[in-house]
Amino acid sequence: MKYILMMHCPKKGYDEVFAWPKEDIQAHIGFMMNLNKGLRETGELVTAEGLASPTEAKRVRAGKDGQPITDGIFPEAKEFLAGYWIVDVENPEQAYAIAARASAAPGHGGAPMNMTIEVRQVMSGPPEEFVP
Repeated sequence: MKYILMMHCPKKGYDEVFAWPKEDIQAHIGFMMNLNKGLRETGELVTAEGLASPTEAKRVRAGKDGQPITDGIFPEAKEFLAGYWIVDVENPEQAYAIAARASAAPGHGGAPMNMTIEVRQVMSGPPEEFVP
């Protein structure tokens, strides 16, 4: 079963992370790299990506003519998607365990960040009853 683990970061976190001491940033990135390496070695990692800053994000919808309409940054948002993993595991409990490991990544001063990681199953397609 595939699951997506979405790492959410409070807006304040994005604004502050690059103000951490260099050693704290390196410890955080090193933790994530080691987590990914371990998941790759066990065959559980399908993919993992960090996302660019929310200041580069746009929301897009189709206009009446089908052309994209973009809306700019939404500073009122409380949190942003910072990155994600797609893992292939036997059961949801394994996905939850991986999410908990990722959540404990070190932050400023080495303390666990305890970030929110949203876990959702990746569907292989729509329910059969709805397929035309």
